[in-house]
Amino acid sequence: MHKTIDPTILYFGTPVALISTLNPDGSPNLAPMSSAWWLGWSCMLGLGQMGQTSDNLIRTRECVINLPSEDLVTHVDRLALTTGKIPVPEKKCQWGYRYEADKFGIAGLTPTESESVAPPRVRECPVQMEGIVHDFRSFGKNVNANVFEVHIVKLHVDEDLLVGNDARPHIDPVRWRPLIMSFCRFFGLGGELHPSRLAESNFMKFVTQPTASQLADSSTRNERK
Repeated sequence: MHKTIDPTILYFGTPVALISTLNPDGSPNLAPMSSAWWLGWSCMLGLGQMGQTSDNLIRTRECVINLPSEDLVTHVDRLALTTGKIPVPEKKCQWGYRYEADKFGIAGLTPTESESVAPPRVRECPVQMEGIVHDFRSFGKNVNANVFEVHIVKLHVDEDLLVGNDARPHIDPVRWRPLIMSFCRFFGLGGELHPSRLAESNFMKFVTQPTASQLADSSTRNERK
C-alpha cells in the first residue's frame, strides 16, 4: 500500500557535480551540487539563487562541471555548508553556512587550467566538462533557484575509464564509479542489475550527436547575435 507524504526535498538520486566558476575578483569558486541532468552534449543545472555560483554563471556564462568518483567523497563533504558569497545570506547563516574564499584549498583539490573556458578544472575528478551557459531562468515553486542550460564544449576523461578504439573512445559504465547523492546522503553504485537492451541496440551504436566543436561554434554565433 502506498502512502501520500510531503518530504522536504525530492532528491531521489543524481550524480554529484563540482561546479567551478570565476568570482568577480578572478579567483576560482567551487560548489558541490546534485541537481543536474544531461541530454546529448547539453546539461541542465539547478542552483539556488543565493549562491555565488549562480551569480558567477550569470555574469561570465562559463563553468566547468567536474564529476567526482565515489573515492572523492570526503573531499566533496568538506565543501558542505560553505559559500563563496560575502556577506553570507541571512538564510544561509541560519542553516550554518560560513564564507570560504579558498574552496579548492579546503576541499584538498587541485585547480588545473581549462582549454576553452576561463574557470579551472578539478584535476582529481575523472570527468571534467568545460561548458558555456546558453540560457538561464528562475525555476521552481516555493524555492529561490535558477536553472541553467549549459552546452559542453570540451570533455576530459581519465584514460582508465575509456574503452573502444582511439578514434572515438567512450566511457566504460562498469569502470565509472560516480558519487551519487540521494536525499542529501552520499552513495556509490552497486553492481549491474540486468543487461540493457537499449545499451546493446543501434541507438547506442549509430545515434549521432553534434560534436563539442560544433556546439562551441554554435554558442559563439549565438553570443554575436
